[in-house]
Amino acid sequence: MEPAGSEQRGAVRELRLHLVTWNVGTASPPPDVTSLLQLNSLGPTMDMYVIGLQEVNSRITNFLSDLAFDDPWSIFFMTVLSPLGYIKLSSVRMQGLLLLVFVKHVHLPFIRDIHTHYTRTGLYGYWGNKGGVTVRMSLYGHTICFMNCHLPAHMENTEQRLDDFEKILEMQFEGENIPSTLDHDVLFWFGDLNFRIADYGIHFVRESINNKRYNLLWEKDQLNMAKKKEAFLQEFIEGPLQFKPTYKFDLYSDVYDTREQKSLFWFNEKKRKPAWTDRILWRVKNLCQHASKEGEFSEEEQTISVTLNTYISHMSYGISDHKPVTGTFGLELKPLLSDPLIILNPEGEWSAEHDVLISYSAVPEFPSSAWDWIGLFKVAFRHVNDYVTYAWVEDDEISSNKDSKQIQPNRTLIEKDLTQEENSWMQKPDNLESLDEF
Repeated sequence: MEPAGSEQRGAVRELRLHLVTWNVGTASPPPDVTSLLQLNSLGPTMDMYVIGLQEVNSRITNFLSDLAFDDPWSIFFMTVLSPLGYIKLSSVRMQGLLLLVFVKHVHLPFIRDIHTHYTRTGLYGYWGNKGGVTVRMSLYGHTICFMNCHLPAHMENTEQRLDDFEKILEMQFEGENIPSTLDHDVLFWFGDLNFRIADYGIHFVRESINNKRYNLLWEKDQLNMAKKKEAFLQEFIEGPLQFKPTYKFDLYSDVYDTREQKSLFWFNEKKRKPAWTDRILWRVKNLCQHASKEGEFSEEEQTISVTLNTYISHMSYGISDHKPVTGTFGLELKPLLSDPLIILNPEGEWSAEHDVLISYSAVPEFPSSAWDWIGLFKVAFRHVNDYVTYAWVEDDEISSNKDSKQIQPNRTLIEKDLTQEENSWMQKPDNLESLDEF
């Protein structure tokens, strides 16, 4: 598995990233997500899917079940994407917040240092109904961070939303030499950010939406207003809001909030004013560093760039009162890594009647461990724990030299799997949780 290893280090790669944010309102997955994931797109396929969900069902019975097994949403997206050649690279959950990262198999040897984190901001930082979940990694040597947030609701809580986001930005990943969130080369910030449209009344807002005059509402969008005032937000970029506000809708409908709602003491609540609560923004570090310099910086300095291709909502999904929002991006980068850490070579004929022989070589800086193992995975495996069986590298080693090593796994462990269906071998070091050296 060395598709990019043969490319020269200076060659530019363009990766396609599809990012989803959706407040699912405790609902179960819909029957089909083909349009949401653009699976029928005529263009090139995606290299990576990043899916951020809010309000995943976290009632105690569901949450305890999800701790022992994958949650229904993770299983759903794995079922859709794994047959298409994607593996669930990482995930992190905090109560109703869920972040999933899927990537094509071909990129796995060049993704390293994966770490996750979550930050509670509900109930003064003690409760995880609000906050952020984050996944970071090194992609071809460039640091990328994805941050899925659910910020406080209601029109009057703008300052609380900003304070909570600042707190989430201040989080630190565990481990050595891991940059802070704002020190990553690229940071994506998305989720149910809950910013509302200020000042204008509900009738003006709805009339502007009906006439598709969204630009009349942009200047009163609380996030747009905050970006003009708050220095820490000014480096974040967002595409134009050329779609209808994504909240609040009647279920299974594209009609805004018509239901009478009962509040405490049975008083009727006001209908919610439509708002762009569901957003996707990004920040490129090298652009921020050079923003104060006159003129454009050279191509040598710009080793990674981000281009927004589409930024849309998906009105056909009605399982919650939010509509999902997606952004499709092009990541143009110069790989800083040209060689995988490990190269595996199955040798000879593989069958249930013969011993299996595998040779592998590692780059000099590979931090080998007594706990390293090599796993046998089905071709359409879903995630790193989805192995059929494995072999300990040290226990099954039969020869070694400076260039490569050979191992011979126990035939009885795998012979039944070899007779059933096609499999692929992949080495995994001992740090299974973070995929640090995959």
